[in-house]
Amino acid sequence: MAVEIKYVVMRGGVEKMTFTSKKEADAYDKLLDTADELLQLLVGAPVELAPEQQESLAFYLAQQRDLLQTVLRGGKAQPLVPEADKEANQEKSAKEKPLKSVA
Repeated sequence: MAVEIKYVVMRGGVEKMTFTSKKEADAYDKLLDTADELLQLLVGAPVELAPEQQESLAFYLAQQRDLLQTVLRGGKAQPLVPEADKEANQEKSAKEKPLKSVA
């Protein structure tokens, strides 16, 4: 008989996500806390967004927390490259490697 420990993140009595490590569960819970705070900011914004859009944007910004903090502190944002583009660039650079000259 196997014993399995699961960490469940709950919000408003609703199960949001289940993890096998406490560290991952705590990180996700912190992400949700940040998204909740950002949602309150977006609700008061002078821009009209549907509630679903506000939630999605708040969650996205919470996921990009480190980059957002850098930008808000006056730093430069690193361009985000979609995974498909990353793979295409890697394949392209592998094909374009210069040949070594043989003496």
